[in-house]
Amino acid sequence: MDLSLTTQTYGVDDQSWLGSEHGTQATEPATLDTSAFTAGTHYPDGYFKSGIPLGVITATGKYGPYQGDATDGRETLVGFLFAAVKAPSVNTVDVAGALFTHGKVRAARLPVAVDAAGQADVAGSIRFI
Repeated sequence: MDLSLTTQTYGVDDQSWLGSEHGTQATEPATLDTSAFTAGTHYPDGYFKSGIPLGVITATGKYGPYQGDATDGRETLVGFLFAAVKAPSVNTVDVAGALFTHGKVRAARLPVAVDAAGQADVAGSIRFI
């Protein structure tokens, strides 16, 4: 057991993509498959960005970035990463996050754009404004 004193710095989370408070109290747990993400796009500053669109990787049940042209399950949008998560130093370690699945999203403020097909995937639970 390591009981030494450590210091950790946290970045500021930009949740301006949220269109309302609705749904923020009912997020779901999500394990992020770090190897499915791109460092420069999804976690350039060492944190997975809040608002990343997510899909489920069928083979593992873990979450990766939504990609409309994927063939591993991520071609279906299921929600968004609710809050920033510290990325591990290696991409073989998976991390836990919160999945936002219901509410309003400001499409223009997302860190990664969502195409029309992705918006249609969540049309019954997420409204894009």
